[in-house]
Amino acid sequence: MFLARVEGSVVSTKKDPSMSGRKLLLVRPQLVDEQNPARFRPGANTIVAVDSVGAGAGELVMFCQGSSARLAPSLKDAPVDAVIIGIVDSVDVLGKQIYNAKE
Repeated sequence: MFLARVEGSVVSTKKDPSMSGRKLLLVRPQLVDEQNPARFRPGANTIVAVDSVGAGAGELVMFCQGSSARLAPSLKDAPVDAVIIGIVDSVDVLGKQIYNAKE
């Protein structure tokens, strides 16, 4: 599993039938900064992920990739490489909270 920030959405009117009705979000992985572990730094890439939990723009989410992505409910036969599986409430690193969704 990985952490990412939802940066936007993707709309595709023509797609594989197994993807019909699925919400697609653009996410940017978030990494704990090596220089300052009390904060995140954004990854260099963005990923299109299927949203399985109702995430929205700006939220910090957990996602998985590869064959694990198809283990999410109803995605077994879908051509999916990344799926959002959770919305993050808080993150603690080295005993310090570096993210809280309520703040």
